[in-house]
Amino acid sequence: MWGRRRRAPRTVPTAAPSTWVWPLRLSGTTPTGADVLLRPLTLADGPAFQSVRRANAEWLEPWDATSPDPSAPPRSFGELVGIYDADAAAGRALPLALESGGRLVGQVNVGSIVLGSFRSCTIGYWVSRAVAGQMVVPTGVALVGDHLLGRVGLHRIEINIRPENTASLAVVRKLGFRPEGRRPHYLHIDGAWREHLSFALTVEDLRGEPLTARLARLAASEHSSQQSLARHTEAGPGH
Repeated sequence: MWGRRRRAPRTVPTAAPSTWVWPLRLSGTTPTGADVLLRPLTLADGPAFQSVRRANAEWLEPWDATSPDPSAPPRSFGELVGIYDADAAAGRALPLALESGGRLVGQVNVGSIVLGSFRSCTIGYWVSRAVAGQMVVPTGVALVGDHLLGRVGLHRIEINIRPENTASLAVVRKLGFRPEGRRPHYLHIDGAWREHLSFALTVEDLRGEPLTARLARLAASEHSSQQSLARHTEAGPGH
């Protein structure tokens, strides 16, 4: 006896055409006044991209995603740009080059974009060691976060970080992301399945405050606390 035929699940578009922008350019300044630009990676970026990656190989390789298939061939830069463009045009991702001072210094990549009742995404990033700690990545993440939670209409942003990656952990701290716990064997990194710490931010967490404004406020608060600590330290005990 034939059972009742199940209706195939409907495919939910990852981004509504009226809210999706590609190619996308976002610009702003860090809390210290440095300019930041997010834009698509292009074939013309090949030499600069490869130069930055080579110069920072030792700094970045411990945190780079790798394929669990050892026979998988490496992608060329041209193939990478093609994949980025296709995913972005389809609304599946926002792969963005990160510039500061007119130079390509890293990337902010948004992936796993889902609408429907989930309306969430993940964000990953890397940056040249030369500008690490200068608020370039937190500003880039804040700019793209405001775009996603605002114009695109997402509800939640997730960032997953290796517990040992103190530089990346500083980014979520500066932006006020909530910790959501550990994820064992979460992602294939540097040749093995690695544990990650998960952090998230929802529209409710921001309470109407843009992420860029939150970054500026938290940075000012941290700077004020550091100045206060320095004054007390210089004064010495009992003063």
